[in-house]
This record gives sequence, C-alpha cells and structure tokens, in this order.
Amino acid sequence: MQEMSIYGVSFDMVGKQPIVLLRTLDGSKFLPIWIGHPEAAAILMKLQGTPTPRPMTHDLVTSMLGELNAKVEKIAVTELRDNTFYACITLRIDGSEVDIDSRPSDALALAVRADAKIFVADQVIDDSAIEFGQEPEEAGEVVEEFKKFLENVSPEDFAN
Repeated sequence: MQEMSIYGVSFDMVGKQPIVLLRTLDGSKFLPIWIGHPEAAAILMKLQGTPTPRPMTHDLVTSMLGELNAKVEKIAVTELRDNTFYACITLRIDGSEVDIDSRPSDALALAVRADAKIFVADQVIDDSAIEFGQEPEEAGEVVEEFKKFLENVSPEDFAN
C-alpha cells in the first residue's frame, strides 16, 4: 500500500463524468478514479471549505461516527476488478479496528471530513496510475497534461 492524497476533482472530456485524481506523496504518479456527481460535489465542497445549510450525507455519517466514539482511521483503495475500484474504510472503535467495504468515492468523501490517510494498493497503482515524465514545476503543468490525457480516455482503458 502507498499513501496518496487527493490532488483534485475534474471531469473527463468524453463522458463528462467526474474523476477524483489521487497523487502519490512523492508526486510522481496519479490515479484517476471515476466517481458519481454527488460524491464529487461532496469531496469538492469539503476541499474548498464550502459550507452547507444542512449536513450532507457524508457529514451526517462523520457526525454519527463521532457520537459513537468511532474514528475514520484510514481508507484504502484495495483493488480494480472489471473496471470497478473497491475500497475499505478502517474505523477505530474502542481501541479495535473495524474494516468496512465501501465505494472509493464514499470512502474519499469521509476521508476528507475525518482528515484520514488515504492508501492505495500497490497493484492498483501498478495497473492504473499515470506517471508523468518529470516532477512538474507548477501545478498547472500537471493539470494541462491531465487535460490532454482526459480528452480520449474512458474507464474501460483501465481494465485488466
């Protein structure tokens, strides 16, 4: 497993589907994960600090976990099977860890709210991550390269 961070949320140019882009901590590899519009909004709103008049679903779950003295310890994208990413949310409850199956989009939306670490299985990174040739000097360079990549990519391109 490698620790990653959320680099941003974008849309693929072909199907206009939201994509969350994870980045390895060394900044050399990027993992695009297609997600739904509600989850993209939930991730973006939290990353941008946009307040909501009422709690969104992921805010509600985070509040419930807090009331139950449970903490989101980490999330992990565990595998890619048949064009579908799988994830796991690890909760700490009364000193024990409990793993819960999750969609990556929901796990990531919880991770940004709980300030939990994000991990991705090495095999998923090996199979699906994009490696840019050199360390970009500016974030804009990555964005431009990623936009070029998105012009012709689809989820099926990451099938095993």
